[in-house]
Parts: sequence; structure tokens; C-alpha cells
Amino acid sequence: MKLSVSILNANNRKETIKILNNTDISYFHIDVMDGNFVSQVSLPVEETLELSKISNKKLDIHLMHSSPLSYIEQIKDLKNIKYITIHLEIEENIQNTLNKIKEYGFKRGISIKPNTDINKLIPYLNDIDLILIMTVEPGQGGQPFLENSPTRIKEIKNLIKDKNILLEVDGGINDKTIKLLKDVDIAVVGSYITTSDNMIEKVKTLV
Repeated sequence: MKLSVSILNANNRKETIKILNNTDISYFHIDVMDGNFVSQVSLPVEETLELSKISNKKLDIHLMHSSPLSYIEQIKDLKNIKYITIHLEIEENIQNTLNKIKEYGFKRGISIKPNTDINKLIPYLNDIDLILIMTVEPGQGGQPFLENSPTRIKEIKNLIKDKNILLEVDGGINDKTIKLLKDVDIAVVGSYITTSDNMIEKVKTLV
């Protein structure tokens, strides 16, 4: 299982990236919030561009954004983006946005909230590389892992069957809850690592 570290709650995002650049994590998870899809606002384009310059890891972009295409257009020239993930619950044309992500050369992801019917993923299963399963309500870091999440992960795994789609999980992941993640390819870990006085040691408890 690979680790993608969310820097949302980091006290100093640049310093956090510099420290974690030298660990065995695979990605930096960039949580972008527009204040509309979720109530918080985070990671304006300018900051994402700045952070990308100091990261030696690939970026895993999670757009909690009602109109993600407008944001994507502004970061499309970044060379170290691996995944761009949009939400299943947005009103913007999902298929068109997925097509644009592919056109720009990035892997395509769809994120699903805890209470959204998983069958709504079905129309997009041939057009995505990753499903980001939220194990908390999106919009705020540091929330506890939802107890029914392992069952939901298993249901989504069964839904995709043998399709070549990675499963990523985000929300409340720490050294204990990570042990509950079966059939998961990428775990997003935030506060457990980034609010620690010894981030490197925290990473070692997970890899």
C-alpha cells in the first residue's frame, strides 16, 4: 500500500514537504476546496504551483470543487502531477472533465462521499484510473474514521471487479485504522503525520 500525505493541516506546508521529501511516501495529497462544494477554502492555484516546485514526489490532486475544470486549466502544465480526482457529486459535466484530465496527460480519479450510492460510479468505470473513497465527510482534516468504511471499500472493490482501477482511501487514517484497509492501493494520511513533532517517525509506523 502506498502513502499519499495530505498537507491540508500542516502548520507549515513548505517545510512539511521538504521534510517528507526524504521519506518513503509516494505522493503529496493536495486538497483543494472552493468554499462552495465544501465550506472551507484551501490551496489556491498560486500555492499549489509554489508547492509543486519544492516537491520531489508526485502530486495527488483532490478537487473538492464545484467547477474543477477551471482549476485544472490553471495547473495543467505542472509536470509532477500523477492523479487529478474530481467528485462524483458535482454538477459540472463529469465526463467532459475526465476527458480533459486525460487530454492533459494525468491519471483520472473520481471521489465518492460516505453517503453517496456507489452505483453512481458505474457510468464512469471505463474512464477512470482511481476511485478515492472518503472515509470521513470531506472538507475538514482530523475527523475520525467512519466505522462502516471497511464494508463500503469491499462493496466498491466488488463493483469494479477486474477493471484496472486503483482504490484510494482518505479520512481518519492512522497507525490503527490503516490496518482495517483491505484491498486498498493508496492510503491518504494527513493529521496523524503532519501535526506530529516527528513526522519521519510517524511515516515509519505506516510503511
